[in-house]
Amino acid sequence: MKHFNTRRQVLRAGGLVLALGAGTLTQKLRAEEPYSDPKAADCWLLPLLHAPGAVAGALHMGRFRDRVYYLDKEIKWSPGLDQDGPAVVVPAGFVTDLASIPRVFWSVLPTDGAYTFPAIVHDYLYWVQKYPRETADIVFRYGMDDMKVSSAVAAMIYAAVRTGGGSAWADNTRRKQNGEMRLLREFPDNPTTTWAEWKQRQGCCAAI
Repeated sequence: MKHFNTRRQVLRAGGLVLALGAGTLTQKLRAEEPYSDPKAADCWLLPLLHAPGAVAGALHMGRFRDRVYYLDKEIKWSPGLDQDGPAVVVPAGFVTDLASIPRVFWSVLPTDGAYTFPAIVHDYLYWVQKYPRETADIVFRYGMDDMKVSSAVAAMIYAAVRTGGGSAWADNTRRKQNGEMRLLREFPDNPTTTWAEWKQRQGCCAAI
């Protein structure tokens, strides 16, 4: 990283971070006097210039009897300064199987793990298909980094979805064409209810 040789350069860098929306971290740039030592300035700014993505919203979920879940509250993910991808809001009521991991990998990568939060974001992107599949997969990869999933596990899951995720993407396309909807308008109150049964109810769900 190039040293910031003058006070003006440090202030300009701080303005850049503010413009990019680094949140509460950028308040420190306004409140504190910039360092006069260029090396110290580098150490101070480096964490801001490489801030992780933002995850928001604790997971509050319900479950159907047939291993399908739904969000009780919305969750969000947005990219950090060194990450690419769209900001994503997954609405309350979204129905998910937690991870679009091909079944063949389930013995070593269960659908519920430390990567559950980004897996739901990924599942949502695979359903709405507003962005290319590659974008959904890289958001998943960044999200796992933000949730501190080990690099080995994250790399394995990313490889799995890149290799086998195409079938899940195509299946979602087919299901939407056949009229399936995955945003609950009302929530089940009977623990024996399956998703297969619930989605047949008139007016139970809405399109996303």
